[in-house]
Amino acid sequence: MTPWKAAQPGDSIAAIDTPSLVLDLDAFERNLQKMASALQGHNVRLRPHAKCHKTPEIARRQLALGAVGICCQKVSEAAVFVAAGVKDVLVTNQVVGASKLAHLAALARTARIGVLVDHPSQVTPLSDAASAHQVTLDVYVEVDVGAHRCGAAPGAESARLASLVAASPSLRFAGLHCYHGTAQHQRTPSERAASIANTVDLARLTRQEIEACGLQVECITGAGTGTFPLERDSGVFTELQAGSYIFMDRDYGDNQRGEGDVVFEHALFVKTQVLSRSGADFAVVDSGLKASSVDSGMPTVWKRPDLRYTKASDEHGVILTPSADALALGDTLWLVPGHCDPTVNLYDELVCVRGDRVEALWPIAARGSLL
Repeated sequence: MTPWKAAQPGDSIAAIDTPSLVLDLDAFERNLQKMASALQGHNVRLRPHAKCHKTPEIARRQLALGAVGICCQKVSEAAVFVAAGVKDVLVTNQVVGASKLAHLAALARTARIGVLVDHPSQVTPLSDAASAHQVTLDVYVEVDVGAHRCGAAPGAESARLASLVAASPSLRFAGLHCYHGTAQHQRTPSERAASIANTVDLARLTRQEIEACGLQVECITGAGTGTFPLERDSGVFTELQAGSYIFMDRDYGDNQRGEGDVVFEHALFVKTQVLSRSGADFAVVDSGLKASSVDSGMPTVWKRPDLRYTKASDEHGVILTPSADALALGDTLWLVPGHCDPTVNLYDELVCVRGDRVEALWPIAARGSLL
């Protein structure tokens, strides 16, 4: 927690201290509306992932535009949103350990809570925790549809797991989780289309295997910002989990657009300023690894194609400049983070701006919720 605020409502944009995480409200609201419009007339629901923003005010705005609930990645993250009044949360992860299971089950006293399994040994502890708290948990079988991270094998293995869930006290088999994370950042439309076509085939196969066991598959959930039109139009997916569309980081912006893709705007920025000009061909800014995640590559400098952010250390970023007079000490720049999710997790609040003024400060209430 910083000892003072980077800005106050009513301040000019020029007065925002650096480094700060800034949300352009006009672009953000257009992105919200574009997603809502993209799903109109389609028989799919939106359950946006909140791990990218960790901000209850953003979740409330997504719900107001028709989202059925949200996704979280951790139990403690879900707890923040439930406390803020969100009544339907899917934890898109496996939950292991008595303490986490107890906290998960306790949340189901006041909200509808879903969770994933991908192995039979996860089922009984979930059932015991739910029974101990006298609640029912929605349980989804996570299917490995191509990302090769978590997930049971498609088809018969996932069907056996679904049957085990359905037969367990205090658990309700809620459907399938079929998220292909790797496909989100495949650069060409043809690569993404091929990956999701395979994902859809595996999801359909698994649904058929489960239905052959006498169970109903009410929901097939997944998709992300990079591929959601494909899952939307598949006739198999019933729920979409896109989250980063609200911010649009540099990595998503690098995807080549395909026919039918929805064009979202960059809305999330790190404001930074030049603190050193020790060399003629580079400048040093006050935004390094602790201000912008570089796991997906370096940030770009907004509307300055002549500048290139090339290197980050803890508190410094190095920007190549075409000449010594391209930047001066104290000049401010706007960075588009390479990856929005871990960048947001570095800050206590979003400085929300409209036009040339600060409109609000939104607490990033689930920042650091790793349990």
